[in-house]
Amino acid sequence: MPTIELDTNDASLYTILEREAELEVLADGFKFLEGPAWHPYDMHLRFSDILGNSILQWSEAAGISVFERNSHMANGNTYDRDGRFLSCHHASSRVTCKDGSGNTRVIASHYGGKELNSPNDIVVKSDGSVYFTDPPFGREPKVGIPRQCQLDFNGVYRWDPADDSLTLLTRDLNRPNGLCFSADEKLLYINDSPEYKIYVFDVASDGTISNGRLFAETRGDGPGVPDGMKIDSEGNLYCCAQGGLHVFRADGSWLGRLRSPMQVTNFTWGDADLRSIFLTGITTLYRLRTRVPGLALF
Repeated sequence: MPTIELDTNDASLYTILEREAELEVLADGFKFLEGPAWHPYDMHLRFSDILGNSILQWSEAAGISVFERNSHMANGNTYDRDGRFLSCHHASSRVTCKDGSGNTRVIASHYGGKELNSPNDIVVKSDGSVYFTDPPFGREPKVGIPRQCQLDFNGVYRWDPADDSLTLLTRDLNRPNGLCFSADEKLLYINDSPEYKIYVFDVASDGTISNGRLFAETRGDGPGVPDGMKIDSEGNLYCCAQGGLHVFRADGSWLGRLRSPMQVTNFTWGDADLRSIFLTGITTLYRLRTRVPGLALF
C-alpha cells in the first residue's frame, strides 16, 4: 500500500492526518464511484457506481456485493436518523428513501410542476428534514442521460417529512454540489463546483437558509472540482476537490490536502471507531486511517 502524500499549509494538519498513513485499495475496476455512506451498526459501506448503474456494499467480512442493480444512476447517498437509506438519482431526477424492509418511497421529483434537474448530494438534519443539491450533471453525457432541463436554475432544496413539502432554499449558486451541516446544525455549507468555492449559510429555526457568504476556495493542481464534503468530530471541514481531499478549519483556513492517485469524488468516515476515511476515486474505493474521528450518520 502506498504511503499518503500530504500538501501541508499548516502543520496542525498532522494532528488530523498521519504522515505515515497508508492509502489502502479496498476494491477497483468500477466506472464512476460516488456517494459513500457508512452504517454505524451493521458496519458496512454503501456507495454508488453511477455509470455502472448500481449501488454497491462493502464490509470487512463480506467484501463487495451488489445492494441495488438498476439504481437509476444513483449518486449521493445517506441515512436518516431512523436508519432509512436515501439516494439521489441522475437518470430519474428523483430523491428516494428506502426502509429496512426494502420499500422505496419517492420523496422529491418535481418543483413547481417541473422535473428536478438531477439531485446530486444529500444530507439529513436531526429533525428528519432532507437537504439536497440539484445541478444538471445527470442530464449531461459524462455521468448522466443527455436531456433538456425543465427548470431554468440549479437549486438547493429542503424536503419536510411533516407535510411532504419541498422548499427551494437558494437558486443563487452556479452548480451546487456537495453540502454538509455544522455539528450544531446552525450552519449549512454548500460548494459550487465550477466556481471552486465553498459557501456557508445560516440555518433558521424553520429550516430555511440565509446570509450566504464565501467560506473558502479550493486551489491546487490535479483533476477534480469541489464535490463531496463533510465535517469531522472537531468541526474541521473536508472537501474532495483538485488533486485530492482538502481540509479546512472551521474558520475557513486551509490546512492542506491529501493527494490522491486519481480524481476523488466523495468520502465518509467508518469502521467501529469512525477513524477510517472511505474515499471514492473514479474507479477505486480507498480507505485511510486518521487521527480524528468523523460523525455517525445516525
